[in-house]
Amino acid sequence: MTPEILAIIMFVTTLAFLLFGFPVAFTLAGSALIFAFIGDFLDIFNFRMLFFFPQRIYGIMINEALVAVPLFIFMGVMLEKTKIASKLLESIGDLFGSIRGGLGIGVVLVGMLLAASTGIVGATVVTMGMLALPSMLKAGYDEKIATGTICAAGTLGQIIPPSIVLILLAEMLQGANEEAGLMTGDLAPLPVTAIDLFAGALIPGLILVGMFIIYILIVAKFKPSDLPILQSTKTKSEKIRTAVFEVIPPIFLILSVLGSIFMGIATPTESASVGAAGAALLALLRKELNYKNVSAAAITTVKMSSFVFVILIGASMFSLVFRGFEGDDMISNFLTNIPGGEYGALLVVMITIFLLGFFLDYIEIIFVIIPLVGPGLIANGADPLWLGILISLNLQTSFLTPPFGFSLFFLRGVAPKEVRTVNIYRGVIPFIFIQVIAIFLVFIFPSIATWLPRLIN
Repeated sequence: MTPEILAIIMFVTTLAFLLFGFPVAFTLAGSALIFAFIGDFLDIFNFRMLFFFPQRIYGIMINEALVAVPLFIFMGVMLEKTKIASKLLESIGDLFGSIRGGLGIGVVLVGMLLAASTGIVGATVVTMGMLALPSMLKAGYDEKIATGTICAAGTLGQIIPPSIVLILLAEMLQGANEEAGLMTGDLAPLPVTAIDLFAGALIPGLILVGMFIIYILIVAKFKPSDLPILQSTKTKSEKIRTAVFEVIPPIFLILSVLGSIFMGIATPTESASVGAAGAALLALLRKELNYKNVSAAAITTVKMSSFVFVILIGASMFSLVFRGFEGDDMISNFLTNIPGGEYGALLVVMITIFLLGFFLDYIEIIFVIIPLVGPGLIANGADPLWLGILISLNLQTSFLTPPFGFSLFFLRGVAPKEVRTVNIYRGVIPFIFIQVIAIFLVFIFPSIATWLPRLIN
């Protein structure tokens, strides 16, 4: 038994446990401990390596960038609990509902705004599913286009900053970048920060929004009966006045958060605190800031943050043991020897992540897969920023891919009983193809992801 073979067995065993639904954090840490004991017994692993684990936990605790995670979660949950997000959806739906396909376009635009103000896919899909889906079905929208649009628009929180995924991905890529530097002899590689990924993801995210809207307009052109015009008793001036009142404050909050980051005024953590305070201030101005809402937002934030950080600690244990088996060197050598060089290796990894997205959620992929393949890809010559945007687009797609796409489950949970599950699955298929096209665009034209970060730096 060689260390490399045991590393492969550990990886496959961990994936199997994850597919069976065992808790992610305990699966990662537990399988690592079990195989560390096995490796020590076979004299191919030094159990004393685990003495470094407390230092890894301490490194996570003092990581200032990760403080942005609970702050952005609180910001998003506060907007959702205080009905600010739902009123935003209603007003934009009324504003665009007078044109064919306008309600679908409104859903996409609201998804974009909620993505830039919450970054939480579940909250966005549930909110739009409860409010927009009944309106779309009542207006006569086809079930497939209605459910597909809501699911796809809800996933924009994965790619449009500020995104929790981008913050976590930046942490993993920075570690991978440092590992790649050791492989290539570059002891001071350029850092990969959340600010870089925020800037890099902005243009691809807006392109994706535009592609969603174009698709809706095409369907409205060739299948007008599937996207009828929304009938409303409100006058045009009433719609505009309501939209201005409901849209301007969240947009101002978004610009405050993102503007402070891109202009170098604040770090992502500092801007996240601005966003959290701003969301509470908006709720106060709307007279929605009460103990019930604040308590619900705080409890949800603690639960979601704990979930993320416990997985991060478990993934750190898994990574430590996997490297002890020299698994990182094995994967690096494998990627280096793939035909096609940098692009061939990257294509294989992207296809693998896409397929894993059918069964694993984005956090599992970020914490398990990225630390393993990232160093090899970067050492092969891949720009870590470009790599991060490609991976984030790929992870966004995983929210739509059956059988375990989370957006599908979120919408199924709040959709009316008469909406068929098969129509939800069929409705997202065109949007999955759009996602794949967006990934290939960024793959072929890396400047889409790298131009803005270089401009602001």
